[in-house]
Amino acid sequence: MANGPTINTIAERAGVSIASVSRVLNGLPTRQETVRKVMTAAEELGYVRNAVARSLKSRRTHQVAFAMADIGNPNYLAMVRQIQPVLKAAGYRLVLHSTDAVVADEIDVLHSLGERYVDGLIMSPLRVTDEHLRMIATARAPVVIIGSVPDGTQVDNVRTDSRTGIRLALEHLYALGRRRIGLVNGPLDTVPGHARAAGYRDALDALGLPYDETIVQIGDFYRADGARAVETLLSRAGDVDALVCANDLIALGALDVLRKAGRKVPDDVAVVGMDDTDLAAASWPSLTSVSLGAAERGRAAAQLLLDRLERGDAPPRVVTVQPRLVIRASTSATEPAPASSEEAPYAEARRTEEGS
Repeated sequence: MANGPTINTIAERAGVSIASVSRVLNGLPTRQETVRKVMTAAEELGYVRNAVARSLKSRRTHQVAFAMADIGNPNYLAMVRQIQPVLKAAGYRLVLHSTDAVVADEIDVLHSLGERYVDGLIMSPLRVTDEHLRMIATARAPVVIIGSVPDGTQVDNVRTDSRTGIRLALEHLYALGRRRIGLVNGPLDTVPGHARAAGYRDALDALGLPYDETIVQIGDFYRADGARAVETLLSRAGDVDALVCANDLIALGALDVLRKAGRKVPDDVAVVGMDDTDLAAASWPSLTSVSLGAAERGRAAAQLLLDRLERGDAPPRVVTVQPRLVIRASTSATEPAPASSEEAPYAEARRTEEGS
């Protein structure tokens, strides 16, 4: 191989097409397995030209991955809208990966960091298992987690306080005279589901209201699942006068069911969602929702990752974004004027940092 390896010889060694090799060497989105084969072949053949040479020598691809449970969920889209410009300004491409909240898929993403297809990973898992923690501890590239992890976990972390968010929702409904406040939650083995359930019990206790399991229903974090959960709850205890929903998609499902049942919102049943996504303001009636600062969390995660890429030996940091209740027509006949800018929903979010 007197003239050195070429795209053709790399393709032959890797067992892929020339077009696939070209995509990988130019940093275009490609299947992880293909990236692994091409980069391995290039390294074995001593291919040290242009972009791949810089990547192999500097160990930088100038790509960052964001792994989320559901790419169609507007909560994650709000994060993407903030993560991408922060990274782009620093010269990084953003690669998106939807895991469908499958733990094995998330573990595979963490494991694939050893293939150097990205320089770092932002991940927002619904469940955090011992295997997650083990893979995070041994990750071959910087990782930032959006969501709660056990205290002391050595990873940069952006979290919110959904327990407080649930409390804000219940206090608001209680002040409106609601006393039969149901909860429609996601799975309890998820981080948000567990936190919302705990926050609900804490808030009931603080308000002097009894816990009644007949007005609590577990579904999943999707609109159709939320609708089925609300139907079950209403069939079991039709006298609820308010519903707190674990996210806005569940709340939209609740509005669908209540409308079909002839229950007026908010006159008969007030409804509160969580996440304050774009769907909350666009629904009918518009949805009161607890903002958990998705945009703020996305920006913070991107900046933490950039800082980690520059200062790899710095102590891990924790950023906490505080929740904020956004009141709309689904709980109050008098709806406040809409925010004047995209940043307004997060203007009161409080960001704190501490060593973990």
